[in-house]
Amino acid sequence: MGGSPAGAARPATLVLRALGLGDLLAIVPALRALRRAWPAHELVLAAPARLRSAALATGLVDRLLPADAPGRAVPAALSWTGPPPEVAVDLHGNGPPSHLLLRALRPGRLLAYRHPDLADLPGPHWDAHEHERSRWCRLLAWYGIDADPDDLRIAPPAVPSPALGAVLLHPGADAGARRWPARRFAEVARALHRAGAEVLVTAGHGEGRLAHHVARRAGLRPEAVIGGDDDVPFGDLAALVAHARCLVAGDTGPAHLASALGTPSVVLFGPVSPALWGPPRHGPHRALWRPGPGEDPYRPGDPHALEPDDRLLRITVEEVLAAVAELPERRPGPRPLRRAGT
Repeated sequence: MGGSPAGAARPATLVLRALGLGDLLAIVPALRALRRAWPAHELVLAAPARLRSAALATGLVDRLLPADAPGRAVPAALSWTGPPPEVAVDLHGNGPPSHLLLRALRPGRLLAYRHPDLADLPGPHWDAHEHERSRWCRLLAWYGIDADPDDLRIAPPAVPSPALGAVLLHPGADAGARRWPARRFAEVARALHRAGAEVLVTAGHGEGRLAHHVARRAGLRPEAVIGGDDDVPFGDLAALVAHARCLVAGDTGPAHLASALGTPSVVLFGPVSPALWGPPRHGPHRALWRPGPGEDPYRPGDPHALEPDDRLLRITVEEVLAAVAELPERRPGPRPLRRAGT
């Protein structure tokens, strides 16, 4: 599909997804479909500059165009130069701001969800209750591009892991609503450490204090904390996750990385259901989710709230330890985990 005359500049497909790491990994199936649809195009991803290494590591993106905005807002502008993109794809939202941002570049084609304020732009209807990976694959399918939401895997990095077979805990999240209490993470870490596992605590930018607090309460050495002053470089984080025994985290970027690499994981959900953002059901993952009777089955809480969501607080330490024990073993790695006290 598509092409360019001999000697002409390489045509471009521009994808807008100016969000976080988990958001990037959720569109890997869509990116793979776009790569197949236009193999001769340069595939450019408009996303935050901090995601450059992660975007290139997917093996699907040729170039990252820095684009950022506070929270989950749409960037005010894109620093696009040269001829208009042959194809622009809105994988950021359902418009109209994201649609208009891409339309201003005058692309040959604009692939996006339909919005009532832009009646001249065709596209499928938006389904608020759709899993994030499926949503973008359905968008492409409407335009005749086959996309498989389960085609989410990326290749592990060539960088060796410094802690082969370790259990990784990631207590941080970009909103308090999705942070399981540090005390409970510490109890999980302590139990797994006593059961014979090497336990590491990973931390993103600004999360060092939280990670060290968890490590101290768990009786781990300070060296057990990876990152914190800044994000762990993506290659290093991917190596840790790819060769870990398992990961325990909230609904965050590292959890999506575990899904992309096929690493067993226990993912804790609170304000938003795993039906919308959860790991693949067929993989080595356990999604813990404790909604109450009569609650909204998809978004019962505020994902941007400052305090941990009630559904997240219903998940107990015992449930997390049991979920870890149920995960499949990986080889090579450390000896099987024992339940604490056995």
